[in-house]
Amino acid sequence: MLAELSVQIVKPQVWIGLALTAMFAYAIYRFGRLLIRTLSPHIHRGLPGVLKWVWLLVVSVSWLAVATFVTYLPSVPVLFELGRDITQGFRHSAGQLVVVIAMALIAWNLISTLAARIVAEQEFNRRSVRVQTLKGVVESTLRVVVVIISAIAALQAIGLNATSLLAGVSVLGLAVGFGAQSLIKDVFNGFFILLEDQYGVGDVITINTGQLSGGVERLNLRVTALRALDGTMHIVPNGQIQTVSVSSKDWSRVVAAVDVTYNANVDEALKVLQAVSTELYESPDWRHFFLEEPEMQGVVQLAPDGVTLRALYKVQPKSQWALGREFNRRIKIAMDEAGIEIPFPQRSVNFGSNPIEIRLTRDDVPAPSPAQDTSTQNRRTPPVEPSLSRDPEEEEI
Repeated sequence: MLAELSVQIVKPQVWIGLALTAMFAYAIYRFGRLLIRTLSPHIHRGLPGVLKWVWLLVVSVSWLAVATFVTYLPSVPVLFELGRDITQGFRHSAGQLVVVIAMALIAWNLISTLAARIVAEQEFNRRSVRVQTLKGVVESTLRVVVVIISAIAALQAIGLNATSLLAGVSVLGLAVGFGAQSLIKDVFNGFFILLEDQYGVGDVITINTGQLSGGVERLNLRVTALRALDGTMHIVPNGQIQTVSVSSKDWSRVVAAVDVTYNANVDEALKVLQAVSTELYESPDWRHFFLEEPEMQGVVQLAPDGVTLRALYKVQPKSQWALGREFNRRIKIAMDEAGIEIPFPQRSVNFGSNPIEIRLTRDDVPAPSPAQDTSTQNRRTPPVEPSLSRDPEEEEI
């Protein structure tokens, strides 16, 4: 036997045959384990463990017999004959069908395993967005390919001519295609969304000029799934997306605006706005979000109820909401400390030629003092840890 083995083992076709049979054996073993796991709830508790060991023994002995036949060692009569019988059995339809199903199962699980190993960076950037998006698209596409190839191989195994069947299916598909133009439009639109990186998983978008808004939770060639701030999931076919407004593309901006009354000293209010902006920019907790120094725009509007002052912050994508909330907290405390009043709605009602001023007050509540006591407020340290979650887009909730 050793002499025969030394002669056969140097042949490349023997190694290829051993590798293929080992792969088939592993696929069949995994297929049997899946069946045992499926039957486990319906049989005795201790029986699945016994079946697993028995199945492992059967597969191992069968592969050893097939390997003996592939290596062509007739001096091992029992295993050689058993391997020949097993090989001939798998050349029939039933054996081929089992191999096809087992290999399809292995490919399906392998796709899931490889996709799980693709982990995007924790930091939000365009690379992590594309990785998350393409991961889902490639995984679903590969699974479709596995199903199609497995179906063709299974048809061939049971004796059907897959070539003529595919020709008939292609004609049918052409006829269906004329009636499924919206589906084709969805796929083409989804392809260009991915190709041009218009948006991806993790982006916050508004589609069709405010009809729907939310964070992109899933994206494939056919649909885009948006998760609104209240938890609602919106499933939108890609073919129905005409315009997209992306709030997290490359960089974002905080519009830091505050209103003061007409009686306020505008120059002092601008100094307060400048101080708060500089303070935020130099803060260790917020500095890494800024891409540029704050831009002071000054007085941008003379509104009916007050004067609007504004600064602009160019920041990292998806950080604008948290920075905006922190700005609102700090500017309120800073204005109180400076004694500058933030306006509330006031209206004048005229009766005849003489104006009459109307004020709504409560007798049990004393009027607020012009300057509030801010000694208990710390502008630099928030009383609670600020959240980095986003704010709702327009008409989202």
